Formats: sequence, C-alpha cells, structure tokens
Amino acid sequence: MSIALKQVFNKDKTFRPKRRFEPGTQRFELHKRAQASLNSGVDLKAAVQLPNGEDLNDWVAVHVVDFFNRINLIYGTICEFCTERTCPMMSGGPKYEYRWQDDLKYKKPTALPAPQYMNLLMDWIEVQINNEDIFPTSVGVPFPKNFLQICKKILCRLFRVFVHVYIHHFDRIIIMGAEAHVNTCYKHFYYFVTELNVIDRKELEPLKYPPYPLAQKNLKPRSVDTVSQEDMSTIIARRRWRWIGHVLQMEIDSITRVAIRWTPEGKRKRGHLKTAWQRAVEAELKNQGHSWGTIERLARNRQEWRNFIAALAATGVMGT
Repeated sequence: MSIALKQVFNKDKTFRPKRRFEPGTQRFELHKRAQASLNSGVDLKAAVQLPNGEDLNDWVAVHVVDFFNRINLIYGTICEFCTERTCPMMSGGPKYEYRWQDDLKYKKPTALPAPQYMNLLMDWIEVQINNEDIFPTSVGVPFPKNFLQICKKILCRLFRVFVHVYIHHFDRIIIMGAEAHVNTCYKHFYYFVTELNVIDRKELEPLKYPPYPLAQKNLKPRSVDTVSQEDMSTIIARRRWRWIGHVLQMEIDSITRVAIRWTPEGKRKRGHLKTAWQRAVEAELKNQGHSWGTIERLARNRQEWRNFIAALAATGVMGT
C-alpha cells in the first residue's frame, strides 16, 4: 500500500470506529457483492444499480453505512488542516454556506466553524446508523416508513463534506498523492445518489463542473457566469507551487526539502497511480523550460518566485 493510501486509511485519523455488517446477514452479503463489483473494476454506474430481486431499503442502508465510513476516513486525512482559524465557517467557497441544525441544541440553522460542523455531523450520522429503530439489524424487523427520507438527509449532509474537502483542502489531498482514491469515492457516491435520486439536484451544484471528477460528457455546458471564473485546477496548482517554494526556502538539509525530491527504489506496483506527484511537477517544469536547479535558484528570491508562479498560470501550464 502506498504512503498516500496508508494516510487515507490511517485509523488514528478517523473520528470513530467503522460501522460493520454482521456476517451471515442479508446486508452483509449485499455489502460483499457491492465491494466485489467495485474491486472487479466494473463501471461505477453499473455497480450502483439495484440488483434484481433485492430490497431497495437494504441496498440504500448498505451504501449509506459504506459512504459514512469512507467519507469519514477522507476527512480524517485533512482534519488537522481544517481548523477554526483556517475554516471559520462550514462552506464550499464564497457561494455556499452550510449551517447546522439538529433539533436538539441547534434548533435553528446555525453558522459554525467547519471542524465543529464536521464533528456534529459525524456524531449525528453515527447515532442514526446505530439506532435499531432506523437501521434494524435483526432478520424480519422492517425499516421505518421514513427510512429513505432519513437516508436522503444523511447523504445530503455527507455530500457537503466532499464540497468542503474539494474546494478548501484538495491541495492537501494532492500533496499526499491520494486524489485518485478521493475522486473514485466521489464518483461512486455521485452515481449512487443520482441513480436512486436520493439527493436534490440543486444540492449537487457546488461540484457540478470540471475540474471535479466527473467526465465533461456527463455534465451540462458551463453557464456564462461560470466560464469567467478561474478553474479550480489552476487554483490547486498555484497552491501546490507556493508550497514548493516554501519548502525550497528551507535549509538544504531539511527533511522536508530532501523528501520533496526523494525517489523510492524499485518498480511501481500494480494499482498505484501511473503518474507520481514528482513527475507531474517535473512535467510542468519541462513545459515551461525550467529544471529543479532553476526553481531552487528562483525560490531564494520571493518576488522572482511570485513571478514564476504567475508565468505558469498565464501560460496555462498549471492544471494540465
């Protein structure tokens, strides 16, 4: 397993233990079937379709628990960077703000810092999926009549975690080299909620357009007002280069500076990303006619480094 994926699946970074299905139950078998479909490389759109003869509520229950576990893990990888100082409001950029309401302490929609919102959200979902009256585990016990409505609310709120991670913290995911894993999780989630129509389409607006991980052909053309906005891939790339400049200004024997150009020995195992983070950076440098030696010199002067980043953005090298 790569270092990036070890970080994604580091149990110390999750909020709470994963909810599992009891072996021998119908839901456990559905869970195994769903996982087998994903592991076999089957098209995600086909993998989320309700199997013939299976109960819709069981199928939704399996996926709600699975998405809770996986999204919980994803947020756990960046939660140390999501603080009340960096994220004083739970949002998805300047256009979308998410307020918390739980009919207990927060009876009215309340603006909260992102980390506080996330903790309340994960606690609330955990209570729902551990409630036997809502997610029954005993054979023959029926689901409540409002089960799908509850699941729709859970999935809608989980989607907001994706929004926040992609818009505010995806540069950290890229640095870890875990973007392919996160993108696959999001695609799986997106295809499931749209296949079963369990999230209002308006809720999906924040991640509606590329560079978010859905093929261009599956999306409507951009409207006039979004064309003029800067591409998120450019924003992410600029942040990446700012971070590289920060590292190159460190002492030459700094562990962080040494690690940025460290190359592991041996061959890349099957299943790993074909393009490593370092190679992507070197490709951008090559397109601009630079080398590591050049940028190490540029990084010594902050103004020259700013000009270098601006040139990358102006020539369209970023995000390619």
